[in-house]
Amino acid sequence: MKKIKIMKFLTKKKHIGLILALLIASSVAFAQNEADKIENLISQKRNYNQQNKNTVVYKIQLYNGSESQAYKIKSNFQSAFPEYKTSIIYKQPEWKTQVGNFETKLEADRVLLLIKEEFSGAIVLEDRI
Repeated sequence: MKKIKIMKFLTKKKHIGLILALLIASSVAFAQNEADKIENLISQKRNYNQQNKNTVVYKIQLYNGSESQAYKIKSNFQSAFPEYKTSIIYKQPEWKTQVGNFETKLEADRVLLLIKEEFSGAIVLEDRI
């Protein structure tokens, strides 16, 4: 009788062990599947970013207002700082005179310090190109 109880106990223990082993195996498989999905999403995001460049750049805005004044500011700026590219942008209802496409805000801020001496109203703006 005692032998039968021990055998039943060992059989139950084996069943519990088997069930635990199956649960562990399925959770490992699930985790691997999730890791593959995450890696796939990261790859898709990289491809999307390469195809849809939406780069953040920094510009220094010298002026915001009338068209004639915007062109006058551009001309004055080009005379004083010929090494920087300037552009005129029209965003209804105003004209903007802007400088450069700086890759970092730090770079734009450094140039702003030089420009502020002659163009005191200049500010750094973030833009997407």
